[in-house]
Amino acid sequence: MDRCANAYAYHKAGYNCAQSVAAACADLAGWEPEALMSAMGGFGGGIGGSHEELCGAVSGGVLVLSLANPHQDGGDTEGKKAVYAKAKEFRQRFTEVFGGLSRCGELLRARPGISEAASAASRLHITSHCDIMIVTAVEIVEDMLQNPT
Repeated sequence: MDRCANAYAYHKAGYNCAQSVAAACADLAGWEPEALMSAMGGFGGGIGGSHEELCGAVSGGVLVLSLANPHQDGGDTEGKKAVYAKAKEFRQRFTEVFGGLSRCGELLRARPGISEAASAASRLHITSHCDIMIVTAVEIVEDMLQNPT
């Protein structure tokens, strides 16, 4: 399964960035794509299309990592630290690819293109801005879940 290609296809079908990432990686968290699309519906476009907050691709990636590393007990401080560490690592890896940026509007203004660090976008010949963010987020989620630190 090529999750990056699936995420790209979801986005082309009209789903937002957060939905596209989460749905493409749903199997990694043991969920159905449709459930994660519903959960991420308002997270596209930097939260509700405002383009002011966190990139939807980042939001979708953090959701998948959270579901794959659940923290369900409020008293479990170690579990909370573990999932926070995953979210922080994901965002750090994403920002390393995109010049320190993770907010939707900042990314839109900067328009970072394909780089060696965004290998999925290059492999799939993707040049459109949000699609580069989406497939890169999927690529990072896959790597983090397949090669845990």
